[in-house]
Amino acid sequence: MPAVRLSVRKIREVLRLKFDGGQTNRRIARSCHISRPSVTDYLLRFEEAGLTWPAAATLDDATLERKLFPPAPVASTVQRAVPDWSHVHRELRGKGVTLTLLWHEYKTAHPEGFQYSWFCDQYRAWAGTLDLVMRQEHRAGEKLFVDSAGQTAEVVDRRTGEIRQAQVFVAVLGASNYTYAEATWSQQLPDWIGSHVRAFEFLGGTSEILVPDNLRSGVSKAHRYEPDLNPTYADLARHYGVAVLPARVRKPRDKAKAEAGVLLVERWILAVLRHRTFFSLAELNREIARLLERLNTRPFKKLPGTRQELFEQLDRPALQPLPAQAYEFAEWKKVLVNIDYHVDIEGHYYSAPYPLVRKSLQARFTARTVECFHKGQRVASHPRSHLKGHHTTVPEHMPPSHRSYAEWTPQRLIAWAEKTGPATATLVRTILERRAHPQQGFRSCLGIMRLGKSFGEERLEAACRRALRLGTYSYKSIDSSLRQGLDRKALPEQQELELSIEHDNLRGSDYYH
Repeated sequence: MPAVRLSVRKIREVLRLKFDGGQTNRRIARSCHISRPSVTDYLLRFEEAGLTWPAAATLDDATLERKLFPPAPVASTVQRAVPDWSHVHRELRGKGVTLTLLWHEYKTAHPEGFQYSWFCDQYRAWAGTLDLVMRQEHRAGEKLFVDSAGQTAEVVDRRTGEIRQAQVFVAVLGASNYTYAEATWSQQLPDWIGSHVRAFEFLGGTSEILVPDNLRSGVSKAHRYEPDLNPTYADLARHYGVAVLPARVRKPRDKAKAEAGVLLVERWILAVLRHRTFFSLAELNREIARLLERLNTRPFKKLPGTRQELFEQLDRPALQPLPAQAYEFAEWKKVLVNIDYHVDIEGHYYSAPYPLVRKSLQARFTARTVECFHKGQRVASHPRSHLKGHHTTVPEHMPPSHRSYAEWTPQRLIAWAEKTGPATATLVRTILERRAHPQQGFRSCLGIMRLGKSFGEERLEAACRRALRLGTYSYKSIDSSLRQGLDRKALPEQQELELSIEHDNLRGSDYYH
């Protein structure tokens, strides 16, 4: 029943718009500046009174008002059945269940029972006696509220005696109040995501909606209407097929379930363990799990049953199934493709297609893989490596001019050189060893290989032998020697190459004093 009864004139307008105009309840509410439930209430009273339209339009105001709002029934000897309001409250959490449906079921079972308006008024009065959290209407399997407890739990290092404060993660299902809790070392992203994964496994499914507090790990930027989710948290939501609806800032009713769950965990778990000493996180979590089971099987104070029973009845059948694989923690990072077509992920360099040089990419990396995305499309995928300063390169990512060098290694180059001769092998090995990075000598070695095809392996071996004697370890010296035919000439004796100490152009040490 509406809090303030409309005038009969306005009620007539509601009836006219409905029966003459064929308008929806929502449009009627807007037109008459009243709530939609009020429209529904007046139309139901019209139906209960047995009135028809347009016959009701001919009734005077007093008659119409008396029929719509009859006086309270005089007590009779017939005892009317009073609904089980806790049953009604529980049924309302099912999908598609309304007070209208429940009243019709009540009248079918008890034809002499109370009318719809009394049914609604009495239920709302009964629901008002419950705690705020209990009287909120949450559909089965709809929402999972998550938060971190304000209290922490101490864990002592058995070896050093150091005391660490463990954080406590709490998750509560909206319909049944079924609760999950665990201790983690921090509220940082890896622990936050891991707690969600374990909470889903504990429940055996996922809700339709996740409702986190505006914790930094879950929400990058808090906003009343469009909060920005952390990319990893959004990735988790996509994996499990859930929507994330962060609680609004300074809106405590948005997270009342989570705060009530936190309070229960603090009272019935953390307070119980306050005098216990734990030497590992696993030991602490075993005790939390034991007390959590006791909490979920503890009877409600104002409702029949327990959280466990309500979970089995309401939430469990409505939960979405878990995916085949649990979510693997992944971090996201904005990266720039350097001029060498590689991106830097924690000190290791991974290739990306060379046309994307100087472009910004989104990198997603797990313990096993690294993926790069450009405008939402995956452009690169690599196995994860933790070798700092090293490169992981896919040949297809290289410019065509670079690909010819990619398949070569120092071992392969030396093996080729050994087929030509020992001098060639020694020269190639020397060229590679004299570079800070062997790859820097690949181009010279490959050039020497092509000289062997042009001039023959025998001449190349002779040219390499000559270069080793002269100490000229380069492609240019080998090329010049072959073109001038020096490989076919005998080397002058070493003493003939040495300069005499006695020479007119040489100044002694005393010249500078």
